Amino acid sequence: MRGIDYYELLGVPRDASTSEIRSAYRALAKAMHPDAGGTAGAFRLLREAYDTLADPERRAGYDRGDDYPGNDHRGSDYPSNDHPSNDHPSNDHPSNDHEPEYEPEDEPPPVRTRRPRQAAPHAPTLPVIEPETIPWWDEVRRERHVRLEPRDGPSRTVMLAVAGAAVFLVLATALLGAPAWLLILSVLVGGAATVECGRRYLAAQRIDREFTAEFGNRTVFGSPGTEEDEVAERLTADLLSRYLTRIPGVRICHGLAAEEGSVFADLHHAVLCGHRLVLIESKSWLPGHYDVDGTGTVLRNGHPFRGGSVHLPERLAAYRALLPDAEIRGALLIYPGRAGTITVGDGLGHTPERFVRELGGWLAAEPSTVDRGILATLLRQVVSPG
Repeated sequence: MRGIDYYELLGVPRDASTSEIRSAYRALAKAMHPDAGGTAGAFRLLREAYDTLADPERRAGYDRGDDYPGNDHRGSDYPSNDHPSNDHPSNDHPSNDHEPEYEPEDEPPPVRTRRPRQAAPHAPTLPVIEPETIPWWDEVRRERHVRLEPRDGPSRTVMLAVAGAAVFLVLATALLGAPAWLLILSVLVGGAATVECGRRYLAAQRIDREFTAEFGNRTVFGSPGTEEDEVAERLTADLLSRYLTRIPGVRICHGLAAEEGSVFADLHHAVLCGHRLVLIESKSWLPGHYDVDGTGTVLRNGHPFRGGSVHLPERLAAYRALLPDAEIRGALLIYPGRAGTITVGDGLGHTPERFVRELGGWLAAEPSTVDRGILATLLRQVVSPG
């Protein structure tokens, strides 16, 4: 009889992708193989679970509760056709040709196969985070002017200061009755400084205009995954747009390559504000308490978690090498894959609430700054359309 839920055996949610099922099976197979100290029966059951869930047709039938070849519908305590029958009398009970032939009792009804419990359809949603519970919410103003950095020329204030200093130099020289040649020299020096400062200021303004013309006030680049098993990415995209775009300098990227030149979107999200960058990996896992350390080791309810892997530490190392001038932090955002609650300990693991309050506040330290150099590098890494 099938009395174990295959999803629970593998430690994956009911909407797990084939790759997640394969990863979970491989991890468990190493520990449950008879050569590693496991039992043959447990390993056969694990293999049956994998073969069933890895095959789309068999998985669909399993989810419907269909029966499969190899599932015995009778308990092992009931006789089968392979057992000796009364047609062959024993020595202890000789046959009597004059007695009526033995009529066996009706065969017991088959034992009902226990079908897996059908979990109610679960559509993950974002929690509502009240603004008054977000410490940085009122500290940023959406209407504040965005400042582009690094600047390639002097600011307007510096340019005006240089021009004023040049005028003061000429006037002071004239009022002090300096020789004509000194007055002429002061005019030439002051004029040259003002012209050079003005030239650099205009060049910087032109670069700013070109950057603005190319990107405008756009804050989101790329797009999250669209597959059924990428729902966590879409939830994070909604979370970032709903809350973090309140910060004027925030720029959000979805679907980035992990390395330069790659065409695979191995990094789910990146959020930049000023010189601070947050890299995000999104997961939809079973409810429970998760602890995730800096190496990517995951514990669920205090035990090693085999239902998914974490690549965020590798992405952090790659981007720190790619962007040495940026301050980079990582976050593993976890959503419940079925009805229930997710909690996290200290470390990389984050719930949506913790992420918005803590890392949102970290990004809001430079609320109005956009680092063009870092953003340009990030945009070269975006491989998903959007």
